[in-house]
Amino acid sequence: MLVSIKWLKDYVDTQELAPADLGEKITRSGIEVDAVIDRSHGITNVVVGYVESCIKHPEADKLSICQVSVGEETTQIICGAPNIAAGQKVIVARPGAVLPGGMKIKKAKLRGEDSNGMICSLQEVGIEGKLVPKAYAEGIYVLPEDAEVGSDVITNFDLDDTVLELDLTPNRADAMSMLGVAYEVGAILSEEVKLPEATYTESADTAESMLTLNVDAPDANPLYVAKVIRNIEVKESPMWLQQRLMAAGVRPLNNVVDVTNYVLMEYGQPLHAFDYDSLKTGNITVRNAKEGEKITTLDDTERALSAHNLVITNGEEPVALAGVMGGANSEVSDSTKTIVIESAYFASGSIRQTSKDHGLRSDASSRYEKGVDPNRVIPAAERAASLIAELAGGEVLAGSVIFDVLDREEKIVTVSPDFVNARLGMKIPFEDMMEILERLKFNTDAVNGQLVISVPTRRQDIQIEEDIVEEIARLYGYDEIPATLPETEATPGGLTPYQEKRRIVRRYLEGAGLLQATTYSLTSEKSATQFALTETETTKLLMPMSEERSTLRQSLLPHLLESVTYNTARRMDSVAMYETGAVFLKTEGELLNEEEHLAIAMTGLWLDNSWQGEKKAVDFFVLKGIVEGLAAKLGVELAFERGQMDDLHPGRTAFIMLNGNRVGVIGQLHPTEQKARDLKNTIVMELNMAALLNVESEALVYTPVPRYPSISRDVALVLSKIVEAGTIETVIRNAGGKLLKDVRVFDLYEGDNLEEGKKSVAFSLTYFDPEKTLTDEEVTNVHEKVLSALTEVGAELRS
Repeated sequence: MLVSIKWLKDYVDTQELAPADLGEKITRSGIEVDAVIDRSHGITNVVVGYVESCIKHPEADKLSICQVSVGEETTQIICGAPNIAAGQKVIVARPGAVLPGGMKIKKAKLRGEDSNGMICSLQEVGIEGKLVPKAYAEGIYVLPEDAEVGSDVITNFDLDDTVLELDLTPNRADAMSMLGVAYEVGAILSEEVKLPEATYTESADTAESMLTLNVDAPDANPLYVAKVIRNIEVKESPMWLQQRLMAAGVRPLNNVVDVTNYVLMEYGQPLHAFDYDSLKTGNITVRNAKEGEKITTLDDTERALSAHNLVITNGEEPVALAGVMGGANSEVSDSTKTIVIESAYFASGSIRQTSKDHGLRSDASSRYEKGVDPNRVIPAAERAASLIAELAGGEVLAGSVIFDVLDREEKIVTVSPDFVNARLGMKIPFEDMMEILERLKFNTDAVNGQLVISVPTRRQDIQIEEDIVEEIARLYGYDEIPATLPETEATPGGLTPYQEKRRIVRRYLEGAGLLQATTYSLTSEKSATQFALTETETTKLLMPMSEERSTLRQSLLPHLLESVTYNTARRMDSVAMYETGAVFLKTEGELLNEEEHLAIAMTGLWLDNSWQGEKKAVDFFVLKGIVEGLAAKLGVELAFERGQMDDLHPGRTAFIMLNGNRVGVIGQLHPTEQKARDLKNTIVMELNMAALLNVESEALVYTPVPRYPSISRDVALVLSKIVEAGTIETVIRNAGGKLLKDVRVFDLYEGDNLEEGKKSVAFSLTYFDPEKTLTDEEVTNVHEKVLSALTEVGAELRS
């Protein structure tokens, strides 16, 4: 809502407060002032000029040489506006003038002719192009004949004004009008509000003699008022009216439409003017539209209507979308002589639905949606009739055509002072509460120590006791609320076990040399399920910003790989990245299961000690080692099983297992996928971090330095190539019992002297007893059990 302070002063005394100070007081009372806008924009030396003569420039078809009187002298100005003509009064920026944006005007020569200043358009003196009347949108603005030549344009044009931009919350529909803001300022400054007057002379003829009214949808339209005004002259509005509309962000059109918009901004009550002759039938019928019925609105758009859309008709066809926009078939034009002024109360739900159906929002619909004051419907119609009679020379027919079944009773709210103070934690005196409610113009009685408040209908946001508490608090002053600490036992902040473990994960990975990445949760439908650990139905947005951001992801890897590709394309040959984030899996019903995952992607070199001539490329086992180290850090045991997944290398992929459940996958990208992403050998991993961190892990226990020596035995086994080393390791550990402390692979051989389809794998076994020194006999007994178990699974000792 844009509020002209000059206009506001018509209704309430602002006590000559500076605009910024007034804005500060309004903000502190609960309505935020977003901006304080000086309409003069620092303009200087801009005056009213009179064009005495205007001839074409001999060297330029689109330029004119004008002799312009600026009061004490006549000067020559070159002008390029297409509508410049002799006899006009115009806006002249004299040499030395400053225009918005800091532009300075100097004497100049244009195609050999002197130009001593500039004839200005409205845009050049700071009026937004969208607010300039259409007649002057492409040229200079022509001032009225009574403008005094040589006088300051800032004063003549009402630019010596400041506009407050209010950021209104949806409940404060009352402040969407100048009178509503006046009541607010009056309450803040303890000033009275002066309401506008409506005075005119009625015709001997009555409105009912020319117009009939039928309302077939009283629930949606409980009050409809129509006034008939004839013998009007449609023309340009006077400057004061145009300027007030432009200050309020409304484009002037003509005196009739401008009056309806002026009253809209003044009262907050939408009005509409129909061309009486275009109605043809002398009838207005308000009804729900017929399914598929069509209307062309004022924006020249044909709209197909639904049965729940409320329309104004001439008894035969729609002439307006009720409360939203008028129809082109009843529009006021320059030839209009008789008009019907509509002022009505429409149900907010009906207008909101119609506006939503047609994607059409207007100043009228935005107010109807939030609710208008039922007691301003008739006064607004009278005010509009008065102004049109004054500005368009209209003859107002006696009376109005009215349909009225609207309840306009004020709501009664009762609240006790103790309730107010208990909610605010304050001790506001009873007399102060009464004084605040009086400033708000709420009729209040004290009954048995209670405040019995009659809430004016303009404040439809006041419904319950808490609303009264808020009104008292904001005008008493939020700054007066005492700062107190809660009288409860304080609980120190801290991290949950899950949060602590998440930090451990990030610190470990960053310590291992990985960089953290953060990517979008939205992806394309094709990429949403790629690399997904659990495949479910995808979840798409109803209104995505693009196809590439239309679906919630089920895996972190696709976007993480995009980041790897992005970096390698910029000569970052070695990249190691990780990401923790949510994936979204659809469950039964409409709910989504949001799981936190961890993903890693690595490519290039893992180790590059060039000065030692030592390099090591990233491979499956590098990443596997990082994952195993992370598991050890968290006190969790992970296992790895050979597996396959689309877009991963079939021979270099494993599933990550936790307590027998699959929680992740690790592997090398499939060569085809690597080529598609323009990557070299790339290793990836993704696991369900929530499952990993939610596992109960045993507390770390200190293990003392061994007092007794350990004994190592090496064993080389000939196995089938399809037998995994991990399977053999499990057999060894199970057979070794409590004396076997460690098993590790230290050699793999697949060369000569081995049968086809065979391989040799060498293991180092460490035996240890923390209580004593082991004898060879004890170690041999256990080792024999291990060898016997290996023989049972088909492993042969290599000779």
